[in-house]
Amino acid sequence: MPRRAAASPRGAVGNIARVATTASTTKLVYDFAEGSREMRDLLGGKGANVAEMTRLLGADLVPAGFTITTEACVAYMRADRTPPPGLDDQVGAALAALEARAGKRLGDPDDPLLVSVRSGARESMPGMMDTVLNLGLNDASVEGLGRMTGNPRFAWDSYRRFVQMFANVVRGLPGERLEDEIAAVKADRGVTLDTELDTEALVELTVRFRALFAEHTGEPFPQEPREQLTQSINAVFDSWMGDRAVHYRRINRIPDDWGTAVNVQQMVFGNKGETSGSGVAFTRDEITGAPEPSGDFLVNAQGEDVVSGVRNTQDIADLARIMPDVHAHLLEILRTLEGHYRDMQDVEFTIEDGRLFMLQTRAAKRPAQAAVRFAVDAVGEGLLTPGQALATIDAEKLDALLHPTFDPTADYTVLTKGVNASPGAAKGAVVFTAADAVAADEDGRDVVLVRPFTEAEDVAGFHAARGILTSEGGKASHAALVARGMGRPCVCGASDLEIDLRDREVRIDGEVVLREGDLVVIDGTSGAVTTEDVQLVEPQMGEDFEQVLRWADDLRTLGIRTNADTPEDAAKARAFGAEGIGLCRTEHMFMAADRVPKMRAMILADTLEERVASLAELQPLQQADFEGIFEAMAGLTITIRLLDPPLHEFLPDREQVHAQLDEARTRGDDTAVVALERTLDRVHALAETNPMLGTRGCRLGLLYPEIYEMQVRAICRAATAVRERSGAPPHLEIMIPLVAYEGELEVMEQLVERVGQEEGLARGRDFTVGTMIELPRACLQADRIAMHADFFSFGTNDLTQTAIGFSRDDIEGKILAKYIDRKVLDRSPFETLDVPGVGQLVRMGAWLGRKTRGDLKIGVCGEHGGDPDSIAFFHTSGFDYVSCSPYRVPVARVAAAQAAVSSS
Repeated sequence: MPRRAAASPRGAVGNIARVATTASTTKLVYDFAEGSREMRDLLGGKGANVAEMTRLLGADLVPAGFTITTEACVAYMRADRTPPPGLDDQVGAALAALEARAGKRLGDPDDPLLVSVRSGARESMPGMMDTVLNLGLNDASVEGLGRMTGNPRFAWDSYRRFVQMFANVVRGLPGERLEDEIAAVKADRGVTLDTELDTEALVELTVRFRALFAEHTGEPFPQEPREQLTQSINAVFDSWMGDRAVHYRRINRIPDDWGTAVNVQQMVFGNKGETSGSGVAFTRDEITGAPEPSGDFLVNAQGEDVVSGVRNTQDIADLARIMPDVHAHLLEILRTLEGHYRDMQDVEFTIEDGRLFMLQTRAAKRPAQAAVRFAVDAVGEGLLTPGQALATIDAEKLDALLHPTFDPTADYTVLTKGVNASPGAAKGAVVFTAADAVAADEDGRDVVLVRPFTEAEDVAGFHAARGILTSEGGKASHAALVARGMGRPCVCGASDLEIDLRDREVRIDGEVVLREGDLVVIDGTSGAVTTEDVQLVEPQMGEDFEQVLRWADDLRTLGIRTNADTPEDAAKARAFGAEGIGLCRTEHMFMAADRVPKMRAMILADTLEERVASLAELQPLQQADFEGIFEAMAGLTITIRLLDPPLHEFLPDREQVHAQLDEARTRGDDTAVVALERTLDRVHALAETNPMLGTRGCRLGLLYPEIYEMQVRAICRAATAVRERSGAPPHLEIMIPLVAYEGELEVMEQLVERVGQEEGLARGRDFTVGTMIELPRACLQADRIAMHADFFSFGTNDLTQTAIGFSRDDIEGKILAKYIDRKVLDRSPFETLDVPGVGQLVRMGAWLGRKTRGDLKIGVCGEHGGDPDSIAFFHTSGFDYVSCSPYRVPVARVAAAQAAVSSS
């Protein structure tokens, strides 16, 4: 998958303003015959691929047209939504060329040329931006189209579609009002399907739409085709900054300043009758990746009918029965396109009077299991090398293969079945709106978004919900495409369900089966829906996934470790391929219920002797913890961070102690009062204005060296015990946290060496000593700090906080969302490394450290160690390893290989 830039400050308006002024001589419009797939940044994905298809398949198969560049969109936004100079003239010239080629004029009253106007960003954003079809129709040309084709019903169906889309997309008339008119006309005629409306009904519907348009805008519906085109082009530009597109880009990390292209293409018509149709096809099964074409189509329909989900589609295999020659031709084209692009393709096609036309192709968005299957099959077929195959996988989405599915032995009643649109299982309370899904996610509640069909505005709900269930649509519907893109389980087209959004309930045969808040469980792999609390089971990595990971291990140069604090986490990570532990946080071991009282006794001790006595009680418990982890990681490297958080974190909350003290005084419990007053005094004594920058990390070890001595002794004794039992001790790395001065590390390394010698272990032979680099000063003074370190582990979570001045807990809850909305940031710097800022500190620290010590081992143990974009940065920065949570280990293995391949 294309690698995007790592996190950096990015503002749509600000960055757009930095683009050079578009002069009137700049070429802003390209004919399809002039472009190619290499021009993706300029022409957008759709424009570049249509141009490439035109070259590959010929003009007879690809309707002609032209593309307005992304640069025009950027200039439009820069100029406060004013088209750049020269654009109108260039569009006019391109349109004239298209008219000459077609032998028709746009909106001609006798034989009109009609066009579609579609968006096309450089990365596919399905359903997020706007499209207008059948542009060029007006009160005169609709009559001419009917006469020319001999099919007035087709002409009026096209006109009512155009008025509907133009009113909604270009002028903002709510779609629900238009759909209400359709429902009313169908009810008047006693029909259920749009295709059952006759010419008279379609004329009436068009008149109703135009009346709504006039009421909404205060203007009559535009009759001049060039005015229709200009407004539609501007609407597509505007949709780039629409809420749904912005939200989608935020989720998928697409920069705001790319802009969208606009594609104007000659219409071909799938709604001419029973020998016409429209569809979406995939070169391979888009759910499983199996090497059989798949997709959906509809007879007598335009493309929007297929992708909107408002009609239940037919499987592409049925096309072989209905139009066998067209089906055979389509399969031949699919093979040609996949072989040419060397990737699984998603195509849109239209059949007009039995003739096939190809409208677009793009790399198919696919769930993780399909991506893995395609990669393995493509190598087996000789289509790709292992490195090329890995590049087709979105490493981030592999996480979906590591999540629960239905227990195959579970006994449950299937409520209904729908289309298995996006794999994986999900359970949660029913919600009926995207807003409710978002609210539930903020409250920490699991929900399933239930809708008749979804629209682009629901994208925030997709991100928040655990899964999606719809009663309409198929595998090519909006719900299916977006769910697969986000890795959300989805069941579409469960047509037994009557989903009532007004009353917020779901019925089958008139009987209520679900209400808002009820539990629903869906299986996006089989399409099953149930109301029973089915057990979900952890997935097993299949052979295809194992093969992909073997390729990744052969190609990557970065080591992959895990962050683990328990034997269970360590064992899980090792099963996922972790090559050791990059961060074992010892403080978590003290937070268990049986440890907290002992830890508090140590903190509350009045004398050194009392504190040492309390630590003596903790030492065997800590040793036992280490032994379990060492056995799980026998023979591998384990980096153990000594106690990092401030001591007050182990004490009760101040207000809680106050309340308990008041209660004890009220009941006259003098013993409890004395104990609580002592605790409260200690809480006050340890309280700090800014604990994150206070007495923690190595500062704690310097003030209370007996704590670190106990920990090092427990580590050494655990290593000795495991070696004696199994003969396979781990390779120990003892890490000192929060070092800012070389003197701090010098004192701590002496402590570790001394205790190690007392326990019969030696530095270099049995363990090494290093530090976590998590302060800007440590990066700037890394050459001096490296004189006392065998390794550096960059703690990028805290380094991000201290470098930017962000408190992670505060900013993520109160500030970050507004920064992203205001385009100050395009993503959280705690998810993907801030390369221009924090990244430069990291690179400087690594370079300075190795300047002093050429063999210095360097790794990262923050959450960035599991983020593919950040992993690419660590690879190019010469790191030895990254460390991440257990479930991110397979993701990191693949991302590290992709980084190696892309930089080779």
